[in-house]
Amino acid sequence: MSVITDPQAFNEEELYVDVESVFGHPLLLKCEGFNFAGSVKLKAATEMVAAAERDGTLKPDSVLVESSSGNLGVALSMIAASKGYRFVCVTDARCNLATRLMMEALGGEVHMVAGQEANGGFLGARLDYVRRLCASDDRCVWLSQYSNPANWKAHYRTTGPEITRAFPQLDVLFVGAGTTGTLMGCARYFRDRNRDVERPVRVVAVDSVGSVAFGGTPGRRLIPGLGMSMRPPLLDESYVDEVVLVEEADTIRACRRLARRGFLFGGSTGTVVSGAIDWLAHHGTPGLTSVAVAPDLGERYLDTVYQDNWVQDLYGEGPLKTAGHAPAASPSGRPAPSELAPDAPPDISASREGLAVNPR
Repeated sequence: MSVITDPQAFNEEELYVDVESVFGHPLLLKCEGFNFAGSVKLKAATEMVAAAERDGTLKPDSVLVESSSGNLGVALSMIAASKGYRFVCVTDARCNLATRLMMEALGGEVHMVAGQEANGGFLGARLDYVRRLCASDDRCVWLSQYSNPANWKAHYRTTGPEITRAFPQLDVLFVGAGTTGTLMGCARYFRDRNRDVERPVRVVAVDSVGSVAFGGTPGRRLIPGLGMSMRPPLLDESYVDEVVLVEEADTIRACRRLARRGFLFGGSTGTVVSGAIDWLAHHGTPGLTSVAVAPDLGERYLDTVYQDNWVQDLYGEGPLKTAGHAPAASPSGRPAPSELAPDAPPDISASREGLAVNPR
């Protein structure tokens, strides 16, 4: 039994979901969404606040300020509420309504930038507003998740060791790239660990098409979480073995395919899963132990990724018609009924014995 007084004191560290039966490739998802902030960002938020308190930057009358597309904002709102700080989150139109409402319910103040900065996109506009806000009030403390080393140190200290304890013979780890805090913390941890083991872990970064983090061409990105419109200051590519880019339509397919099996994950998780499955389809070998960090759950994406009209208007019919990967087999060896038409409703028709459900 766990009894806590601070919400950040609880975080499920040992839950993994085996999705081989869903996608046909061996992959275990480390679920980071089972905490009161609902995402992996709780780790970075906790570490950054603690570091600012230790060095005296954060004082009782300080106002926490951060730019976030959503998940870190929720985590900081929660921590600020528990510690008595005022918190201002600067976000943009891509932030889900549910996320904004959560931050406000926790006492956070949400400011949405109206436009995009010419070269930096929404992120550039957000950062420009944060700088102006801090310049206008010396109580403001900007934790700067994009450049704060406490971001990656949180995962060097927690996420990497947690995965090693569960899978000491790990072969490949897939980590999504946003600020690259999770990626760099895990990559640095496994690089240091690899020096002492015969079986080194391969670290594969998963990024969104349209992100420029790894030098890609900038493009439209509507699903918050992964991807950057500037090169992440924390990123050191020498620690990363490979990079996989994922189209947002494939993110949606992965999310919806998991949901059809009862696992409601968020957009960041869908991107990581899609990238991991693509990599495994080309490079997987029998007996490979592969883990992907699943950053978030899906409730905050009900009005976007899981909303048919939103998907159809922005991405067309494709993501609604196909799951995008080879159907998994049922225990009998035949395709599972839900995989025959993964996104189509069942055809319910009358029979002599009552109602029969016939997959289309």
